[in-house]
Amino acid sequence: MTKQLRILPIAIAIMLVLGACSSIDCPLNSTVRATYSFKGETDTLKDTLTVMAVRANREDSVILNRGINLTFMALPMSYTQDEDVLALVFTHEDGTQETDTIWISKDNMPHFESVDCSPQYFHTLTGIRCTHTRIDDIVINNPSVDYDETKENIFIYFRSDD
Repeated sequence: MTKQLRILPIAIAIMLVLGACSSIDCPLNSTVRATYSFKGETDTLKDTLTVMAVRANREDSVILNRGINLTFMALPMSYTQDEDVLALVFTHEDGTQETDTIWISKDNMPHFESVDCSPQYFHTLTGIRCTHTRIDDIVINNPSVDYDETKENIFIYFRSDD
């Protein structure tokens, strides 16, 4: 009986410690991406598209490699830069290439779910401009970039192939 009484406080302490552990409520989809939708007459891109993040004083980084028959693209954004620069390289069937550059201005807001989860950055798009080699126009549709990839943040209108 005394042996059982000595084990009882240890068992209670173990149950309290295990009960005190909380489950981590980090989101399963914790990727923040901006969604670029292709609109207009050419809403499906027939050419092969490669997208690179242009980074000052560092090598460019490929973030979409050889996409074909795209109607949209969901691309990550930099965490703390006030402006992201993307180079879109279009490769035609005959192997020739054309390049457009997009500049995206944004405000970056740290977002914390829990101290146990890694911080993410949500963004508010404040401006956008581009070169006009293949792109006819580009507009911000929904400026809020967060976990929701169903939002169409940016509309890209391509020049017609006349």
